[in-house]
Amino acid sequence: MTRSVFVPRGVDVPSLDQNCLWTWNPTHGLMKGDLVEGGHVIGTTFENDLFHEHRIMVPPKVGGRIVEVMPIGQYNVQQTICVIEDDNGKQTDLKMSHFWPVRNPRPVAKKLEGNTPLLTGQRVLDALFPSVQGGTCAIPGAFGCGKTCISQALSKYSNSECIIYVGCGKFLSGVS
Repeated sequence: MTRSVFVPRGVDVPSLDQNCLWTWNPTHGLMKGDLVEGGHVIGTTFENDLFHEHRIMVPPKVGGRIVEVMPIGQYNVQQTICVIEDDNGKQTDLKMSHFWPVRNPRPVAKKLEGNTPLLTGQRVLDALFPSVQGGTCAIPGAFGCGKTCISQALSKYSNSECIIYVGCGKFLSGVS
């Protein structure tokens, strides 16, 4: 788009390829007239080898009765896969992706208790700093004390399916 490896200021590049086709699999038993609300899973698609089942959900603050559900097939992220009608008769087209403002937190019904321990694969961490799956952990420390090695070991050996790493003030060299 910019004919450069850099994205200049003011250029908006979508995070997903808008023309790529994804296989849409509606949830079994989902049909016209069903009542859905924000967070209901209306179908799935295969994203990649890391996430075999990517769930497509009704966006937060949207709800109503299903008017139409598209059949199994190939759709891009801009095509309508489901139509919902609210109590006032307003119809909303649902697509495979929706946008959410960065500074607005996602609404939650309740915070779930942690009930599955995070087994890190490092005995000293499991014994001295136990944590739960779905929880948050911090690894503070000075330069060169092994924070990156610990986070890499957690990513490699823990009993987690997904690791979200946030490096604050961290310079990652050699990462592509």
